[in-house]
Amino acid sequence: MQTQNYKNHRKFYPPHHFIFLPMLAFLLIFGVRKYFTDENNELIWALFSVIIFLFIYLTLMLRQHYALGNQDRIIRLEFRQRYFEIFGKRSDEVENKLAFNQIAALRFAFDDEFKILLEKALSENISGNELKKSITKWRPDYHRI
Repeated sequence: MQTQNYKNHRKFYPPHHFIFLPMLAFLLIFGVRKYFTDENNELIWALFSVIIFLFIYLTLMLRQHYALGNQDRIIRLEFRQRYFEIFGKRSDEVENKLAFNQIAALRFAFDDEFKILLEKALSENISGNELKKSITKWRPDYHRI
């Protein structure tokens, strides 16, 4: 498995990203083209295109909504546990001061850098993306959806 870092930490699900969604995109383009070229069946091709578009939209929204919503809850729990292990106290006050993207970014830092970046996030309010870029030794997460 490739070593994870900022540039390669995103994950793709090949059947979804490279087969199902391209197939739906092809059907949508096909339907739209037929709408403009088949004057006898314009309404049918318009309906076909709208239905395919709705499948695409529904597929993207549901997949992301359920998987990432659950994962966001787990990321918050990981932050709370890690904060307690490092500092020996509850993280409620600190967690309320951070945006979720900052909490998610801190997951990729090892404990020594976590402390530094957490302080930086609280004092300078830098974005999660900037926090990720600031990490010198990347702590990989190979389980992100």
